[in-house]
Amino acid sequence: MDTPLTADARAYGLTGDGETDDRPALQKLVDALGDARAADGRPRTVRVPAGRYVIRDRPVLWRSGVSLIGEGRGATCFALRNPGAPTTPVPLAWFTAAQHGAGPEHHLADLTFAHFEIDGSGVSTEGYDVLAKGLGLQYVRRARFGDLYIHDTAATGFGCDFLQDTVVEGVLAERCGRQDPGGMMGGAGIGIGVGGWGPVERLSVTACTATGNGTNGIFLELQQEHWTPPRGVRVTACHAEDNRYGISDWGCDGLLVTGCVMTGNRVAGFDVSAQGTTRVGGRGGIVTACVVDRNVRDGVAVGNTPGPYAFHGNRISGNGRHGYWQHNLSGGDQEAAADIVLDANDIRDNALDGVRIDAPLREPAFQGNRVRGNGRRSAPAAHGGGPGVRYGPLSLTDEGADWAPDGHRGKRLTAGGGTAMVTGNTATVLTLAPARPGAASAWPGGTPPDGTGYRLPEAPGPRAGLTAAAPVAHPCVRGNRVRDDGHPRTQTHALWITDEGTWTGGRVSGNDFSGNASAATRFDSAPAGGRWRDNDG
Repeated sequence: MDTPLTADARAYGLTGDGETDDRPALQKLVDALGDARAADGRPRTVRVPAGRYVIRDRPVLWRSGVSLIGEGRGATCFALRNPGAPTTPVPLAWFTAAQHGAGPEHHLADLTFAHFEIDGSGVSTEGYDVLAKGLGLQYVRRARFGDLYIHDTAATGFGCDFLQDTVVEGVLAERCGRQDPGGMMGGAGIGIGVGGWGPVERLSVTACTATGNGTNGIFLELQQEHWTPPRGVRVTACHAEDNRYGISDWGCDGLLVTGCVMTGNRVAGFDVSAQGTTRVGGRGGIVTACVVDRNVRDGVAVGNTPGPYAFHGNRISGNGRHGYWQHNLSGGDQEAAADIVLDANDIRDNALDGVRIDAPLREPAFQGNRVRGNGRRSAPAAHGGGPGVRYGPLSLTDEGADWAPDGHRGKRLTAGGGTAMVTGNTATVLTLAPARPGAASAWPGGTPPDGTGYRLPEAPGPRAGLTAAAPVAHPCVRGNRVRDDGHPRTQTHALWITDEGTWTGGRVSGNDFSGNASAATRFDSAPAGGRWRDNDG
């Protein structure tokens, strides 16, 4: 076969007619170009004209130095299918450690994947298989993935691991993790394993969008517990919406997350925890200039980390439970997190506590934050039914209600035999979260008939700006405005130390604690030592 530096796919047997299996022709072309590159060291490119190219029953084993370039999203599309191999996952391209011996000494290099679409809706395996991805490459150097639209895959859409000197840019991942019930590994829009290259992996993920994916929108995950969490990973200007988790750090050291939007995610907008395969949380990360808004539960959830971690200049608002939640999951690191910093954040309008500490902290710093108007889940219990009660796929309307705006945010609505999560409300309308990411309805069993009776639970309390329900040692709380100017006020206290919490040493100074609904502070467990001075309220 003639092996030019740039090969037109149609000239080498690919049809793009939406029916013919183009995998054999593409595999033959990739192998020929890969052999040529191995012989002379010159990378090759496959250019794929507009068309719908079927990849059936087997993935394409990729070769080093071979790039794949289409004519744009919606023009060049690879349609993945497995009708003849229901137990076989079919990513477009794969090269892995387990199947192909990929590793630092046997890796892919010098390749670009750009300007095409991957439609994974035609692949369904008999059981959930993490390899049923859109792209599944491991150990890659000097690569660029850009302008890709990956959607409806059974597992993760962009599922590539150990990317050194690589840029992932402008990837749109929608409705991936289609077969993930919600608790399995993978199932993300963009999932990247880290640690394979040692303590430094130079990777940038930028301007990507992940919506409606089964687990994470974007996650970074340490793949072996004994590996060193790597430095060098950046996530910038990305958008994560309607996933279980928006952006997650499950094992990096010094992850930089800047200028991102995390909204409408089911569990948390940003997550640090032991959710990953190795049960290792991230540490040393910096999250700055992000909007973390209207997530169904928590805005930022941090746990299973030894620390440090810093959050600077973010807006954390309108979330259905806590704005910031410190916690530890079982199975991961349980030591006190050191040097957690919340600095100059706008933490407001969240349903319960602005900042909730349910796991030990050592030497935390909360400074210059505006923690205002939280505790919005203040409406009393409610029930109704009959005439005037109407149901939609994502709403309930009760014409006879007079609810406080967003007073039921984050509550679980019970109606008939089903339940749904409330994301917000007007005086008469409840807005509901989809039953799972990417779903069109809040009701897995079908929308209840109009008139069906419903119940909403009582509002919990207290609902403070900053709540310590775990040991906090030597904190620095300085220059914060923790107050509520709303009508009515819903944030009950500026600072609450619960029976389970302890507060030892440290400094609390120069804060504005005035204007909360009940009192400036509530100490069910008295603070021990430290310096408290110049706090208003």
